[in-house]
Amino acid sequence: MTTGSVSPRRADTRRNHELILAAALESLTTCGEVSFNAIAKQAGVGVGTVYRHFPTPEALVLAVYRREVQHLGDVVPSLLANNPPEQAFRAWTGHLARYTMTKRGLAAAIRTATTSQEQLFAESYKVMLTAVTTLLNANIKAETVRSDLDPSIVLRALGGMFFLPTGDNDWQAQTERLTDLLWKGMRAD
Repeated sequence: MTTGSVSPRRADTRRNHELILAAALESLTTCGEVSFNAIAKQAGVGVGTVYRHFPTPEALVLAVYRREVQHLGDVVPSLLANNPPEQAFRAWTGHLARYTMTKRGLAAAIRTATTSQEQLFAESYKVMLTAVTTLLNANIKAETVRSDLDPSIVLRALGGMFFLPTGDNDWQAQTERLTDLLWKGMRAD
């Protein structure tokens, strides 16, 4: 298991995999370090279990990053199923803001974990662009936003999330204000 893959047959293997990823995310976003011993302790598993899932710190860092990006795409259907399109878009920007906070903690680790950052970021961009496109299409259908919006431009506008403050709890309020500003520009008249 050199890529961090998990056998679909064992529920405990999948559970341990998720526990390890959650502990690693916490460690990377709070202190920026990957200590297999500390991650194993926080996840409630043995250090050998961590090594079985992720043979190197680099493999673990990349798996955490990919998991966080994939969440941005995976959450869209649920948001649209449980909210009107505008609220789904707004809720998704909250997920994007949390991702940006996470990515800051992962940035140094990602730089050292891969020499192929271009491919990694291209994959991430594709997931986010698909999510934005899906959300915009739902809003266009609901006639809440203009039909001439380019999803790549909207995603670039959401890039302001990467400048949210890290040291305080005001990032959520700032996310809402940034979303409101963007929404006013996208709104159907």
